[in-house]
Amino acid sequence: MTYGGPAVVQSDGTILVEVEHPEYEAARDSLMRFSDLVKSPEYIHTFRLSQLSLWNAASVGLTADEVIETLSRLSRYPVPQNTVAFIKDTMGKFGLLKITREDGRLVLKCADPLVFAEITNSDKVRPFIAVITGPDSLILEPMSRGTFKQALIRMGYPCEDLAGYVEGDPLEIELLESTSQGKPFALRPYQKAAVDAFWAGGSVRGGSGIVVLPCGAGKTIVGMGVMAKAKTHTLILTTNVVALRQWISELLDKTTLEPDMVKEYSGEIKEVGPVTVTTYQILVHRKRQGNEEYPHFALFSEKNWGLIIYDEVHLLPAPVFRITADLQARRRLGLTATLVREDGREDEVFSLIGPKRFDKPWKELEEQNWIAQAHCHEIRVDLDPEDRLAYAVAGERDKYRIAATNKRKIELVQEILKRHSDDQVLVIGQYLDQLETLAGILGAPLLCGQTPVAERESLYARFREGSLKVLVVSKVANFSIDLPDANVAIQVSGTFGSRQEEAQRLGRILRPKPHGESATFYSLVTRNTKDQEFSQKRQLFLTEQGYKYTIWEARSFLEAVHGGTKS
Repeated sequence: MTYGGPAVVQSDGTILVEVEHPEYEAARDSLMRFSDLVKSPEYIHTFRLSQLSLWNAASVGLTADEVIETLSRLSRYPVPQNTVAFIKDTMGKFGLLKITREDGRLVLKCADPLVFAEITNSDKVRPFIAVITGPDSLILEPMSRGTFKQALIRMGYPCEDLAGYVEGDPLEIELLESTSQGKPFALRPYQKAAVDAFWAGGSVRGGSGIVVLPCGAGKTIVGMGVMAKAKTHTLILTTNVVALRQWISELLDKTTLEPDMVKEYSGEIKEVGPVTVTTYQILVHRKRQGNEEYPHFALFSEKNWGLIIYDEVHLLPAPVFRITADLQARRRLGLTATLVREDGREDEVFSLIGPKRFDKPWKELEEQNWIAQAHCHEIRVDLDPEDRLAYAVAGERDKYRIAATNKRKIELVQEILKRHSDDQVLVIGQYLDQLETLAGILGAPLLCGQTPVAERESLYARFREGSLKVLVVSKVANFSIDLPDANVAIQVSGTFGSRQEEAQRLGRILRPKPHGESATFYSLVTRNTKDQEFSQKRQLFLTEQGYKYTIWEARSFLEAVHGGTKS
């Protein structure tokens, strides 16, 4: 084989990729199918093979030989043999253990007697075993399907669940060919592909898993497409009440469901119907902390649900993980723009919701004009001398707050707004005092966690219709907010190094524009501080998707703005 590609595959499972190489973009797209981006400085990007990345690849049909062939083709040097062995061993574990249903019982079958001996002798697994029926099979306790899979994945053994699902109560639902406003409506090609990949012909190999699509690409539409396939009572879990009501609005606009069939279950309204939309917050709400049960978990058994949809599944709270472990007989669809979880519990999503069934690179959809083209800028500004002293002597957490709330960012926001006076601009941040100051100076409303739902919906409506040009928002607007005309976002502070937050914030401005206009994302960062360090971590996921940040010093940026240079 001839070697000379952009990558260097190392024996520890890391893959170094030369950004300036002419084959970089094709290499990045290939590597994304089975590895994770972990570092993205200017010239060399680092990917890493992990058990979970390889299991996800195996779950969609990629083989170890195909992964090894891809690495060999992209690599400048021969792929280390221990890396080859790791890929074969890891991907070989997927499908080694299978759960099926026989005569109404959950049966585990194992293709490797040594692995079977290991798991059946594990203290973590034995409580879920009803009886061992042979050298390669056992019967599970009836309600242990989810917790058993969790225990196995923690041991390093993913389990392929082929036990099937209850059908749930039937529900007649179809997608309309036009919206309530008379506009033509149909699934886009990639949305149909996502529905088909999840459904897998209705077989036991489909019906549970994750669909990964960029913000603005229509994940809600994919959810409705799955509902039209399943035709069953459906429970939909969302991030907040605004997102909940957007789901209801979309369902009534684009499906044959009538208003009396779609119900809201929230802090304000608690109704249950054939399709019920709720929030993670209400599900995990309880009056006192401690051992008190979650009263709203009863919603999961209120109806004979045949499908549960987890919107923004990467945000799934720990208590909902626990109840999901008991819902393995229900079809489960997770929707997200990124599977990244800052708590590292991606394996929980894999074992309890299902593997990644469909993923579409952001840049590919941008090239096809399904999402807006985006230009990303990082503008670096210094601290004032007195703030620099306070920063130097502060504790680690206070260091970040001082740097993130740098008052010099205010002037930058004002200058950016002058440049984008005709645009729809979101100013997004982490710290309320910073946002309150900005809102006062800019004369713009502030939307935060304390803003009543009715006022939020009013502000969003004014922003959509264009009577409100600038909206200052806290992290409550990170997720599931449909603001199609927003085309500029200014991030003044973020949640430490949260990669998924950066992706979601860019996503606020990626809805396709009426005339194909591009979107612009600004991240304001205090130079040579924790703010800059965390900013680099936040950018990782977007860099993996092919976005590049133009780096500016504040002075150069202001000179460009005042000089009329296009940034």
